[in-house]
Amino acid sequence: MPQYKYHSQPGCGGCLLIFMMALLLFGGAPLLFEIMGFLLVSGLFVVFFLVAAFWLFSAYVRKRVSNYEHQQSEARNHFVQLLVHILVKIAQIDGDITRVELQTIQNYFRHNLRYNQEQMFWVKELIKDGSRSTESMESLLEQFRNTFSYEPRLILLELVFQVLYTKEQIPPGELELAQNIADYLDISQYDQQTIWSRYRYQRHQYPGVSDEEKYYEVLGLTPAADFATIKKSYRKLSMKYHPDKVSHLDEEFRKIAEEKMKEINVAYDYLSKKMK
Repeated sequence: MPQYKYHSQPGCGGCLLIFMMALLLFGGAPLLFEIMGFLLVSGLFVVFFLVAAFWLFSAYVRKRVSNYEHQQSEARNHFVQLLVHILVKIAQIDGDITRVELQTIQNYFRHNLRYNQEQMFWVKELIKDGSRSTESMESLLEQFRNTFSYEPRLILLELVFQVLYTKEQIPPGELELAQNIADYLDISQYDQQTIWSRYRYQRHQYPGVSDEEKYYEVLGLTPAADFATIKKSYRKLSMKYHPDKVSHLDEEFRKIAEEKMKEINVAYDYLSKKMK
């Protein structure tokens, strides 16, 4: 049995025609032209007001962004710019960047790094620049590798994985790209494994894994490691993730290093007590 097809509501075109005919009938052509002229002028004024408001707001945002950039160190500005552009390139791997991917990047800075409104204006401008940029991923990574030392490169890889693992389903191509980024930045397989393991376990992809196995993964080890190996790995990671290593990148990036150090300390404390 065919379904009943509901009729759509009438539009406003007939109402406008009736209104114009009434004006013409009761007031003649002069009244009709007067009213229509008033409506036309009013419409143009509204359009002009909206365009002017948009332009003024855009100018206000650009001014705040410019002032904020001048208050920051050149190293920090360059770090965040390259970071955002790289994240945009990752999002564009399957074509155009989607609204969800844009929100994912913005939410990372808003919630994880606790950026305020002024800082978010800056990030949104950087996202626009990155979306329009024709610069290749290889060029961006080359700049990053040539500009920053090993520790900031680890922070970059941490942030790439953090953004990727905010998605419910991570496309295999994006994980492969993250590994290629790590290889291009000369990040060791040991460090890649410790970073990747952290986010895999956070997403509960391996619910049967115990805390003890997770702590070994955090230190880049297997359960077969002895105490001397555990201690050596702990010291090695502590040197890499010490907050002073990224102090030139500003406070929020120190916090990332501090969080990583807390995780490393928890894993080491657990395993060292177990070995005693």
